[in-house]
Amino acid sequence: MYSYDSFTPEASFAAAIDASEADLVIPGDDLATCCLYALYQRSRHRGQSGEAHCQLIERSLGPSASFAVASARSALIQLAAQEGIRAPQTGVVADIGDLRRHAERLLFPLVLKADGTSSGEGVKVARTQDEAERAFRSLQSPPSVARAAKRALIDHDLRLVLPLLLRKKKVVNAQEFIDGQDATSLVACWSGKIVASLHFEVVKKQYKNGPASVMRKVDNIEMASATAKIVARLNLSGLHGFDFLLERETGHVYLIEMNPRATQVGHLTLGPGRDLPAALYAHLTGTSLQEAPTLTEKDMIALFPQEWMRNPSSPFLKSAYHDIPWEEPELIRAAAHMAKGLTALYTKGTSVPLFSHSTAND
Repeated sequence: MYSYDSFTPEASFAAAIDASEADLVIPGDDLATCCLYALYQRSRHRGQSGEAHCQLIERSLGPSASFAVASARSALIQLAAQEGIRAPQTGVVADIGDLRRHAERLLFPLVLKADGTSSGEGVKVARTQDEAERAFRSLQSPPSVARAAKRALIDHDLRLVLPLLLRKKKVVNAQEFIDGQDATSLVACWSGKIVASLHFEVVKKQYKNGPASVMRKVDNIEMASATAKIVARLNLSGLHGFDFLLERETGHVYLIEMNPRATQVGHLTLGPGRDLPAALYAHLTGTSLQEAPTLTEKDMIALFPQEWMRNPSSPFLKSAYHDIPWEEPELIRAAAHMAKGLTALYTKGTSVPLFSHSTAND
């Protein structure tokens, strides 16, 4: 573990990389990805002295040319179209007049998405022109003082401070509405080739437009093909997540988003070709692949603590494989403290058992 300074995040990452003599860097959330992108730009401007950091980041994520595609929704959709991948029509919205033109072309309902957002916080569905204009103004507007303060003081994330001070507006995209079921993929890749992959349909979400809490493992040819094409086109390495919609009427797969980082399913070892850490390690070290034993034969996975926080009485906690990290009791306790309304479950100095090891994993 290394110290993180929210005032100098790039320097913190650089110090951790140097101290650990890292061979590979895998971001685990959007903040980490942004810090790596920023460190790459800073190191590139330093010339030869920053070359080692630039090489490591590109080795870990892929060439720097891929960064802009991964962080801009419209750029990804354009690339998908070039590769023959089905994706909803998408366009950048410059102003209200531009929004009206997009609405005439795409029709209502219309999806508005802001770049640089995650967990559904930058997505709004508009069913009328008035709703679309209100959503556009809301998504485009600079962050509020309260939101920037919360991010800075609680999350130690200062990314919203500068946009707040400069009143910087977000890039907003208008996207064709697809009535469908959410699906997600995470792939381990090396030099443009997928070496292991996980594909899921989203059964439940923790909250509307939020992260998945229950997922069903699937073998979907269209999802696998789309991820392979993007990985090859961008020559990606490391772990990369992809979000899809499965159209209800046709079952067609639509690519909607890409995340150049590990997602919440990356640790699941689910059989041959589905152990991402092992596959990535084998290619990094040039050693033979040694996959871990299959975690469960069940296709349904209930993620901890998301599904438990969504509904403590959820039947999926027993019928699905409930992914509780029993080997990390401190992590379980930390997750329990995050949930609202748990104060009554604890007495002074003693925690009340919240889960049954046998029933959760039988």
